[in-house]
Amino acid sequence: GIRERDDVIVQRAGDVIPQVVGPAGPHRRGTKEFRMPTHCPLCGTEIVKPGGEAMHRCPNRGCPSRGLETLISWVEGPADIDGVGEQTIRTLWEKELVRSLPDLYRLQKEQLLELDGFGEISATNAIEQIDASRTRVPFSRVLLGLNITGIGWVLAQNLARHFETIDRVIAATPEEIAEVEGFGPDRAEVVAEWFADEEDRALVEELRSLGLNFELSAAELPREGPLTGSTYVITGTLERFSRDDAKARLEALGAKVTDSVSAKTTGLVVGAEPGASKLAKAQKAEVPVLSEGDLLALLGDG
Repeated sequence: GIRERDDVIVQRAGDVIPQVVGPAGPHRRGTKEFRMPTHCPLCGTEIVKPGGEAMHRCPNRGCPSRGLETLISWVEGPADIDGVGEQTIRTLWEKELVRSLPDLYRLQKEQLLELDGFGEISATNAIEQIDASRTRVPFSRVLLGLNITGIGWVLAQNLARHFETIDRVIAATPEEIAEVEGFGPDRAEVVAEWFADEEDRALVEELRSLGLNFELSAAELPREGPLTGSTYVITGTLERFSRDDAKARLEALGAKVTDSVSAKTTGLVVGAEPGASKLAKAQKAEVPVLSEGDLLALLGDG
């Protein structure tokens, strides 16, 4: 088995997920076999492993680790705030200046000036970027930033487009949420439970009072175009585009881009080192397999 401090072999599983295969050679001297902790090292709550999941989790919603992870994820992902990255968040956390997303939006320039690495200009810029993100970050990305278990970018976007406002999401039953594309009963139950929690609803209201977007904007609505009604999936690495760029170009022409292949998929765009499972599903469902050249022609660049 793998031990702490081992060098390991990592391979690409599926499309992009890194999978640890095993040790890369003999164990280093003095290493010991890794054992999953029975209790969270930060809050002491007993760790659980949900059925059907590979990961062990701390179930304590108030665990400090969850707040820190949410903040780091927010500034580097959904909000993508210039001048405020992981190291800044960790420093603010250690100084007990920020413990939640609302704390971030109440941060003052004077507090940043007390930290190493911030001067007048950098502190001013950071506060301006934080403030600008209140209105810049669309509803779907705010949903993503709430860090609800199992809800990634595509599902957050689908949820936002389906219900259009946070109030409708909060009022929705698990059965209604399960009707959203990409959701099933289990995932819908997780979302419904999250919004049924008083602390989570209080967080939403606090963020809303601070000016964050909780309604779908016109820019987030599916666009009409020559590819309206078609659905594509992208797998593998493209030469001319990042996957996000290709997705944006297709959506600009009215297409829908999803993560999974089904009989309703119009085409599977395949780059280098594609996911074997998606290729197999496409072949089984007789979904057309498109090269990057086919994609360029589709976009009018060929």
